[in-house]
Amino acid sequence: MKELHTLDERSIIRTLEVLRNRVAERFPTRGLTQTASHLLDLARITAQEAADLRQPYWGMRLVPLLAIAGAIAGFAFLYGIFSVIMDRQIGLAEFTQGLEAALNIILIAGIAIGFFLRLENRRKRTVALNGLWRLRAVSHVIDMHQLTKDPAAIVGRERTSSSPLRDLTPEQLSRYLDYCTEMLSLTGKLAALYAQYFPDATVVAAVNDVEQLTTNLSRKIWQKIVLVQQKPSAD
Repeated sequence: MKELHTLDERSIIRTLEVLRNRVAERFPTRGLTQTASHLLDLARITAQEAADLRQPYWGMRLVPLLAIAGAIAGFAFLYGIFSVIMDRQIGLAEFTQGLEAALNIILIAGIAIGFFLRLENRRKRTVALNGLWRLRAVSHVIDMHQLTKDPAAIVGRERTSSSPLRDLTPEQLSRYLDYCTEMLSLTGKLAALYAQYFPDATVVAAVNDVEQLTTNLSRKIWQKIVLVQQKPSAD
């Protein structure tokens, strides 16, 4: 059972499936239907990637484990040298050489541990940032769909030869714009999954950027929805 303070990726996917069906049933020939299907596909990919970020990359952790074993061996070797010198079985030169070798082992092991631990985080960060880039891109695609969907109160009734076709009734236009806002909102929730499972500072900042983008785009669309609802007779 999911905790109440976490997002459930399965619920987001189910919501997107219902939204995709709603868009397809009302606007079967519009490009928005294809975009809704594409967003659903991205949701499944995002959910899997975000879940994978919780798991350790054992392949990348094997080398640090070996390095830790080497460091332990170095400490054991150093302890053995001290034991021998205390028994006065070797001279100072031999002790110095042994000490240097042991310290080199420890130093190299420490560098390897730090490098590969950071490498795992960098790999996870790259996966998350690539996923967020996809979500940012689809947000702009959704915004393009609503770009010419302006109520007559804004654009007027006079057309030119280059004017986009506006063949939606006020109710259809309101539904179309509302679907766009829902898709943008769910895009922001998908982005939040990455930060939920991998709270890296860079990833969190990128998630906030995507959420801010979707919020701003939704706010712009809602201004159109208000105008449509204020003038239901306009077409």
